[in-house]
Amino acid sequence: MILTIEEARDAVRVDGPDNDVILVPLLEAIPHYLEVSTGKNWETEPIHPLAKTTAKFILELWYNPQGPDTERLKKTIDSLLTALTAIGRTLP
Repeated sequence: MILTIEEARDAVRVDGPDNDVILVPLLEAIPHYLEVSTGKNWETEPIHPLAKTTAKFILELWYNPQGPDTERLKKTIDSLLTALTAIGRTLP
C-alpha cells in the first residue's frame, strides 16, 4: 500500500481503529486508481513522496465526499495527478 493505516488515520483526522473498516478498502483502491490515472505503479519502494501526498488527498476526498472542501480537493488531486503522470514518464 502507498499509505499505512496510521498515515491514513492522520490524513482524515481520526484516532484509533474504529474507522479502519472504511479506511482499509479505500487504501487498497488508491494504488489502482493512481496506476489507471497516471499509467505507472506507485507502490514500488521507496514510495515517491508526491504519490504519498496525492494518496492522502484522494483518501480525504473519498472518506468525506460531501465535505466543505470537496471542490478544492478535486482541483488539487487533478493537479497532483498531472504532476505524477509527468514524473512517471521520467522514472524507470
